[in-house]
Amino acid sequence: MCGEEFKRDQVELSADGGVDQDFAADNLSARTYRPKWQMPLLLFLATCGSTYLVGGPAFAFALMTILLAHEFGHYFQAKRYGVPATYPCFIPMPISPIGTMGAVIAMQPGKGDRRSLFDIAISGPIGGFLPAIGFSLYGLMQSQVIDVEQTEVGLSLGEPIVFKAMVWSVFGVLPEGRDVLLHPVAFAGWVGIFITALNLFPIGQLDGGHILYSLLRRKSHPIAKAVLIGSIASVIYFGYWGWSIMLILLLWMGAVHPETADDEVELGPVRCILGWLALLFMPLGFTPVPFIIE
Repeated sequence: MCGEEFKRDQVELSADGGVDQDFAADNLSARTYRPKWQMPLLLFLATCGSTYLVGGPAFAFALMTILLAHEFGHYFQAKRYGVPATYPCFIPMPISPIGTMGAVIAMQPGKGDRRSLFDIAISGPIGGFLPAIGFSLYGLMQSQVIDVEQTEVGLSLGEPIVFKAMVWSVFGVLPEGRDVLLHPVAFAGWVGIFITALNLFPIGQLDGGHILYSLLRRKSHPIAKAVLIGSIASVIYFGYWGWSIMLILLLWMGAVHPETADDEVELGPVRCILGWLALLFMPLGFTPVPFIIE
């Protein structure tokens, strides 16, 4: 997710579920700041290993490509706008179903206006979305339709509307009692679609929160609060307790987005259309129950 922050002492959730921390100094510039590469490289290699362990080489390659495209979408836009930024730091998690908790990237606050906020925020989801769709389609074409009764007890996935549509485009309507056994590349594509949609929730420091604020400025605040309250109510009512940590982080960071260095900069019609289309992807690519253990 977008690591750009526009107010001191705030912490931002990464597009991939991590946490981005503010820079301590105010006088950094994109030209003088030289990000350290040793620890990001070590964490990248460790995450390659953890994703390999849980899903094999094809899964690891596809998922790491998606995550890299997402994070460097943010990174290169930050460089374009002169915002000092670290290299992405990946978080290996071999005990999770996907082998990682995503990546974090830190950027200096207070350096961007409304337009740069929008461009930095939306570049990550676009960068990750494109390979996620490509890997999903390729992986589905390598997947198999099997009898549900013949499958062993294991992990099933939730069905975002976008992924369900791709399954239909490849296999058509599946007969009752039949299901798709996903190829590892298709699984990685599913993960990419899911985390892209998750990151586009229009709350606070998520990419969706940045985009919504860029579009509506202060008028975004009641919408972000309503989405957060609705999310909390849904978790309680439906018992989606696996989202508790995520909600705690969102509450800690707050639903309200801070002002940019210049909120009066115009976005233009193209950015406005692109922003609303990106936010529309959130309900299409998200599922409240991503993993089902049978």
